[in-house]
Amino acid sequence: MVAAARALGLAVEVVRHGPVASLAEAAAARGVEPHRLVKTMVVRVAEDDHRFVLVPGDRQIAWPKLRGLLGVNRLTMASAEEARRVTGYERGTITPLGSAHALPVVADAGVAGRISIGGGEHGVGVRVDAGDLVAALGAQVADVTETVEAARA
Repeated sequence: MVAAARALGLAVEVVRHGPVASLAEAAAARGVEPHRLVKTMVVRVAEDDHRFVLVPGDRQIAWPKLRGLLGVNRLTMASAEEARRVTGYERGTITPLGSAHALPVVADAGVAGRISIGGGEHGVGVRVDAGDLVAALGAQVADVTETVEAARA
């Protein structure tokens, strides 16, 4: 994963920490605010058609927004097995860097500043500049998330 980041010209800082039980614990262990801990989600558009979606830690995918952006009527979250097959990473460790298959990336507009993303294994995070990451990945940036409270309403 670090080699993949460097190959893209990214300056990354690897942060190793012990087990964590929540997003808040992971953010604290990595030294970032929860909204700067960015989750890499694997979304299934169709059979053998997946996308990475980068989501700020305090938000979740707004499915109608993402469907509209991608121009589809149906999307699903990839199963744990499918995500591992496509990326080579277990859930909770997924990163768009060094994935088994290069996938198109959608980054929520709220992904900004110095962030931490998954490091490819449990207890590992990677700090990187969001703008540099988005540019290196050729990510499509759009408003595709909502607060957890908005989703419940």
